[in-house]
Amino acid sequence: MKKQIFRSKVAWLFGWVWLVFVAWNVYDLVAHGTMPSALIAGAVLGVLTALVFLLALRPAIVAEAGGVRVRNPLRDAYVPWKDVGEVLVTHAIIIETGHAAIRCWTPQTTARERAKATRRAERGKKPVMEANVSKGEQAAAELLVGRTHADWVALQLTELSVSKAADSTGETTVTWSPYAIAAVAAAAVLVVVTIVASI
Repeated sequence: MKKQIFRSKVAWLFGWVWLVFVAWNVYDLVAHGTMPSALIAGAVLGVLTALVFLLALRPAIVAEAGGVRVRNPLRDAYVPWKDVGEVLVTHAIIIETGHAAIRCWTPQTTARERAKATRRAERGKKPVMEANVSKGEQAAAELLVGRTHADWVALQLTELSVSKAADSTGETTVTWSPYAIAAVAAAAVLVVVTIVASI
């Protein structure tokens, strides 16, 4: 099975735009900056970049052959398909296992997105009289009516847990992410170095 990655595309795009912005600013600080203001600006950019990495670029749900991996800002969870119970959607996706409930950072559903999906569902109850719509397109539209992106992801995870339960590997684990800890530590070191150098 090919890995499937579910995340907020808006947050992911924002994260990469931010990295381009930071790269340009770092170049400008190195080429034209003066101490200590360049160091302070660099530290601020470093801390904000660590936050963008943790909150926008890192979070994802990764469906793998043996199970589902959840990357939240600071922690990673792995749930084999055989342990996936009910997959719920409140404002976030929650994967229930026999002994834990894993809350996923992304994708999330806002009240506005839920209201929009409800309005779409109300419109979807009316018969569609378009001659150009194929049966496949009609079926896809009916499947998405009243659902948010998070609802769709939860449905995909539920279907995969049923079809891939025999391929499950490993045990359910929740651990601190070394990449997240490294990002926090790098930001902290940058702040300390800036404070020491500015004294």
